[in-house]
Amino acid sequence: MSPATQGSSTTMVEPTRHPSTSEPALKRTLSSRHLQMIAIGGSIGTGLFVASGGTISQAGPGGALVAYAAVGLMVYLLMQSLGEMSAKIPVAGSFQTYATRFVSPSFGFAIGWNYWFNWAITVAAELVAAGIIMDFWLPGVPGWIWAGVFLLLLTGLNALSAKAFGEGEFWLALIKVLTVIVFLAAGILMILGVIGQGTSGFGNWTQPDEVFNGGFISIIAVFMIAGFSFQGTELVGVAAGEAKNPRREIPRAIRTVFWRIMLFYIGAIFIIGTLVPLTDPSLLASGEADIAASPFTMVFERAGIAFAAALMNAVILTAILSAGNSGLYASTRMLYAMAKDGKAPKIFGRLNRRGVPIPALLATASIGLFGFLTAIVGQGTAYTWLLNVSGLCGFIVWAGIALSHYRFRRGFLAQGHRVQDLPYKAAFFPIGPLVAFAVLVLVIAGQNYQAVLAGQGIEVLSAYIGLPIFLALWLGHRMVTKSTVVPLTDMDLSGPADLEDEPTGR
Repeated sequence: MSPATQGSSTTMVEPTRHPSTSEPALKRTLSSRHLQMIAIGGSIGTGLFVASGGTISQAGPGGALVAYAAVGLMVYLLMQSLGEMSAKIPVAGSFQTYATRFVSPSFGFAIGWNYWFNWAITVAAELVAAGIIMDFWLPGVPGWIWAGVFLLLLTGLNALSAKAFGEGEFWLALIKVLTVIVFLAAGILMILGVIGQGTSGFGNWTQPDEVFNGGFISIIAVFMIAGFSFQGTELVGVAAGEAKNPRREIPRAIRTVFWRIMLFYIGAIFIIGTLVPLTDPSLLASGEADIAASPFTMVFERAGIAFAAALMNAVILTAILSAGNSGLYASTRMLYAMAKDGKAPKIFGRLNRRGVPIPALLATASIGLFGFLTAIVGQGTAYTWLLNVSGLCGFIVWAGIALSHYRFRRGFLAQGHRVQDLPYKAAFFPIGPLVAFAVLVLVIAGQNYQAVLAGQGIEVLSAYIGLPIFLALWLGHRMVTKSTVVPLTDMDLSGPADLEDEPTGR
């Protein structure tokens, strides 16, 4: 970072260049509103709009609330851990950088490639879903055409600049947020009997057997689903590498985003559980193809909104494109960061004049192309396995965040620093990361406990295949490089040079 640009990241127009290499660097163009919506939008998707009905049917309204609240608490602790590290060291590599610096290079290698694969495959899945959604309006057009169109659209948006991605994500996420707010308002009015017919009262909460349908086992099953629904909140850590003033804005995002997400999820599940009996056959349906089965659609229809199905179809399409947009951005930046750290081919570390890692973007988009083509030609089993690997990878990365933070704080103190010197302090350390890590170990172990208990070998392998892949990456890299755990006193705690004079917002 040249002297002329130090401390002025909020006004950069041209990509900054490293003095030693004269290479362009990522541009810090993401504002506070971008970060807020990236974090909120990352966790509001089909898990809330569609799958929430199935969780209520499985565990009852009370069981679903308990499961989502428990996962939400774990995510809160995890976001605090991520916030402390990303406010101090806001880099695009985020999780793999922290895992490399604070645990070991081999652990960082495995975390980085897992996260890249996680979102690259998720992009493919969202493209397939987008094609299914478009069939609602244009049933005669093959879904693969829409998948290709949306892939080109998202790739083009990400290729423009980080600011273009942030702006696109802001508006896509805003649509989802407004939909949830309208849903909460309509639901409250229906419960009070102001609108709708025969929908007032709390009758669905009067039978204990139905409130907690299936007991503890059902709550555990929903716990797994809720974990998948919350995946995406960590995106703010990746975006920190291109935020205008991350040491001020990351703490703001961490403090506010969690409570908004909890309000949306807990509020929506409470309203659905109050207005729709768990025995309603529509709640049993799941999958993005059946928009009429969305509990949001059912509640809007019962509130008297005639075009509820078309409305929710558009909103769910927005949610899918938002997830694809964020996934493409996150995986591209992770691949770029790994290339800069020597963990991926150097070509993926190249930037264009706008500060966009085009080679990494194209490589990630090609995985999305391969993924949805695999699904379209009928290789359903192979595609399901890819998605299982991807979903488990997300939980592994979360566990890596908790472990990295635990060692980061210990290393920070071991090197003579004070907790007060941190731009953002995780309030519940060390309990926070330890609890989050323990819960995530249980979530990873319980991915498909039913198949384990039933001795279904293929189902077990399909559910847990991501774990041996992660271990193979970690141990394989360790065997080749002979890397060891980083001593606390040797940890690299330095942040980007251009932020040394930035205000922390404290």
